[in-house]
Amino acid sequence: MKYKDLKNWSKEAADWADEYYEGLSERPVRPRIAPGEILAQLGTQPPETPQDIATIFEDFKRIVPDGMTHWQHPRFFAYFPANAAPVSILAEQLASTIAAQCMLWQTSPAATEMEIRMVDWLRQALGLAPHFKGLIQDSASGATLSAVLTMRERALNWKGLEEGLTNTPPLRIYASAQNHSSVDKAVRLAGIGSNNLVKIDTDESHGLETDLLIQAIEKDLSNGLKPAGIVLCVGGTSIGAVDNVAEVIKIAKKYDIYTHIDAAWAGSAMICPEFRHLWEGVDQADSIVFNPHKWLGASFDCSIQFLADPEPQIRTMALRPDYLKTAAHSDITNFSEWSMPLGRRFRALKLWFLIRAHGLTGLREMIRNHISWAQELHDALDTLPDFEITSPLSFSLFSFQYAPQGEDANTATEALLEAVNKDGRIYLTQTTHEGKYVIRVSIGQFETRKEDVMCVPDILQEIAKGLPK
Repeated sequence: MKYKDLKNWSKEAADWADEYYEGLSERPVRPRIAPGEILAQLGTQPPETPQDIATIFEDFKRIVPDGMTHWQHPRFFAYFPANAAPVSILAEQLASTIAAQCMLWQTSPAATEMEIRMVDWLRQALGLAPHFKGLIQDSASGATLSAVLTMRERALNWKGLEEGLTNTPPLRIYASAQNHSSVDKAVRLAGIGSNNLVKIDTDESHGLETDLLIQAIEKDLSNGLKPAGIVLCVGGTSIGAVDNVAEVIKIAKKYDIYTHIDAAWAGSAMICPEFRHLWEGVDQADSIVFNPHKWLGASFDCSIQFLADPEPQIRTMALRPDYLKTAAHSDITNFSEWSMPLGRRFRALKLWFLIRAHGLTGLREMIRNHISWAQELHDALDTLPDFEITSPLSFSLFSFQYAPQGEDANTATEALLEAVNKDGRIYLTQTTHEGKYVIRVSIGQFETRKEDVMCVPDILQEIAKGLPK
């Protein structure tokens, strides 16, 4: 295939995409296949000679769509959304066509400067203070690792980068018990060690218990340990837990501890001013992450990390060998010096297209609809016999349990979830909350409609009636 063939095959791909999205709601959300079925359809040896693109495209249509979980399905209510607005798909095609490696300003001037501007557009959209700068990371996991590494080096006065951690006091990172597992992974990979991640119990509203946080810090100081960072939770993955941001940061400032806020999912809701009270005090944080690829419609991957002062993270991350220097320019931004990877994609382009095509008004309307419909669904399930709401609505997420009289609720809930996902009309996932096996409902798919959301109670009751007693 030559570049001149792209015109025709891009048209073929666009036609297929149109057909795919037109019929997406008729597909099961999860594929009805067993492990290994796709593998069996793929050649065991790489081809020695070129194959015709028409044959490859037909094989794609035959093998891939029916073997995928359809994240853009309007009844995808599992995990959190990973949206792809049509305009974002278009922008990604253009970025792939240019195919730049955006590691430095000189390798990608437009990409670098558009990233600067898009981060600031989103800062304004979320109502954050003007002092925040930032970058586009691949995911919240990458941003959190960057923040934890910065916590480590700041606490060690940047000696760990050269001397390692051998002769340093044990560092301590504090987080809510509701925080995402990416925090655990970041602490491991940063060399701090899982045993030095202090999980603080939560209060009755499921936010980090601030009195326990103070006690943990004081205990560590008295034992010769060094507090290095606090990771706060705004919209936890399990049940949407939210920490008291203002109070936790006040404690962090008292003890000179670096703070990072994980708002990967819920941060998108802050484009609506009425939800910003939920992270009051955010402007005092050192680092914040939120994912436009979750709830705003930017296709994966696209995660924004805001930094009150980029210098500590740049000091932690940056290496500038001679072959990466830009002659005669000392004040330019090279985003590869702000994060782990040297290589970077042109992620800002899809944000530029998305925000302009939908406007903040359109994106706010979508977020508000999702939260409103989630509330209606929550209330509808709350009235059903044998169904129990197990965590209150947080933004557009809540959890419930199926608890028919005379049956073990954990077992019954697990059986219901397995049957629901095998049925395929909707897709839900599980978590454990307060010792209970519960089902999460997360509303946020870009093209979902109210009727998609409100079909859930009928489907649940129908499938529950068919379960063996």
